[in-house]
Amino acid sequence: MSLSNPKTLSRLSKSGIQKNEFEKFLGFESELTLELLRAQGMNIILHNDLYLFETLLTSVDDTLFCIVDVESNGSKPARDQIIEIGAVKLQNGHILDTYESLVYCNSISSQIQEITGISVEQTLKAPAMGKVMREFRLFLGDAVFVGHDAKFDYNFVSAMMERVGLQKLLNRSLCTIDLAERTIESERYGLKYLNEQLELYKEATHHRALSDAMTTTKLLKRTLALIPHTIHNSEELIAFSKEAKRLKRPKMKKVEKIDKDEK
Repeated sequence: MSLSNPKTLSRLSKSGIQKNEFEKFLGFESELTLELLRAQGMNIILHNDLYLFETLLTSVDDTLFCIVDVESNGSKPARDQIIEIGAVKLQNGHILDTYESLVYCNSISSQIQEITGISVEQTLKAPAMGKVMREFRLFLGDAVFVGHDAKFDYNFVSAMMERVGLQKLLNRSLCTIDLAERTIESERYGLKYLNEQLELYKEATHHRALSDAMTTTKLLKRTLALIPHTIHNSEELIAFSKEAKRLKRPKMKKVEKIDKDEK
């Protein structure tokens, strides 16, 4: 058994694992190990003699979502870095809090500066990566990590956490591209395109972290209103976003050039 094994994660997210079996797997200091996992965002609880993800027992409405967007100076987490992060906490349809920060960086290409509007002069005055990641780790807590192309944002944040000496992320995650593809008929699913077509966030500034996180929050709310009534908890929601059949895309009315930098 391994916590990175898909079968183990599936059991924790669907049926749970017997107390004795899971504690034996964790080893002698099982309580300490559990606390460390929870500190990384993996909220495993004991319920009716079973260890499982708390999200299996949490209704979609009551789920705490943290909608995250990052801007970076490149596409490779191992080589590049976050230059801005923005996040929105959402629960029961209400925005509870937001987080936003530029990150110290002394190298941003002219192309990235043009796309984001973030200059080296700005990031040279920004807080250090360590400070920002520690603040964000506390802000995120054990919320479900949501992103538009969640894998990109999740991997970057996790890599930056490890870069400054923190543990990698273990939060449950949800991608709004996946969710939108199963609830909204659209020719394309880039955030900018959906924002324009659905009129999600009129004040949006594309490729600025908090603005994109806010647009994604509004998209999440729109998709949650369209999910089947048979989905009750957040684990069922995550499974639906990955496993349900994608809606058939309508034929494009005309050939359009796709913006390569559109997420």
